[in-house]
Amino acid sequence: MNDGDGFGRSTGAVPWPGSIVAPPFVAAEILDQAKLPQARRKLSAIVHTEILPRLMQLHVTGAIGEGADFRGPTQPEIARLAALVLDPDVQVSTDFVSVLKNRGLSCDELFLKLLEPAARCLGTMWDNDACSFVDVMLGVGRLQQFLSVFNESFTVPAFSEKRRVCMVSIAEEQHSFGVAMVETFLRAGGWDVRSERGTTLQQVAPLMRAEWFAVVGLTASSDGQLASLTATIRQIREHSRNPALGIMVGGPPFTHRPELAAQVGADASAANATAAVLLAQRLFDAGAMSNWHDSFPGADQGHTRRR
Repeated sequence: MNDGDGFGRSTGAVPWPGSIVAPPFVAAEILDQAKLPQARRKLSAIVHTEILPRLMQLHVTGAIGEGADFRGPTQPEIARLAALVLDPDVQVSTDFVSVLKNRGLSCDELFLKLLEPAARCLGTMWDNDACSFVDVMLGVGRLQQFLSVFNESFTVPAFSEKRRVCMVSIAEEQHSFGVAMVETFLRAGGWDVRSERGTTLQQVAPLMRAEWFAVVGLTASSDGQLASLTATIRQIREHSRNPALGIMVGGPPFTHRPELAAQVGADASAANATAAVLLAQRLFDAGAMSNWHDSFPGADQGHTRRR
């Protein structure tokens, strides 16, 4: 990736090496565990000899779509990208994505039809013990990096400091395991995460007024919580210091009815933890392209990273 990234633009301003995903898209401790040459070479061999063939068996193999009949990536192509982002050589996945993007996919289509499904696939691979947590997070980090380059959000001032997300569990939510899992993946994906459990409606306004966040995430475990979730989101938007705050939701009510996200006032829903990390990046990028820069207090005004 010396002269270009295959996406129709120069990469001279991109401050990341071409051989591996880098902070802020993956936590430093994840990279520390990945910097074992023998392990990375072993993973590359596994990707091409075991993971990729196994994924291909799950779908009818097809070639990359071409011309006027191209309607988006196929399931085999999505599975292939999920495997390729695990390869230590970033150029392999970059070339693959560039071919698909050059078929005419917009950035929104690229996210919805390729990158987000690939992130979900990585989560499934981890669930099935097909690869380690570190490997999955390197892959998710690479998908985040793709998104940021596509949308040029990495050029905004204080880029790393702005990658702040608040995970809110409403008072009625009794199942915290799913939220904790998402928080773990977000932190591993380089996000500064604040966790708020058992939040009442009265606590939302002061929380949002006190700190600046790029993204807020909420969950619901049943349809009976949707009314409270809607009221909470309304308060979050009303009192947020970020006028272009991105809000994502997750949980069983949204699994098969993603349209419920808009009904409760959120921007989108995530199907699993890996998809939530990539969705957070997409919402961040949307905010970066709007006018939220002046609302951010800046790293020189006493902001402390929370872990």
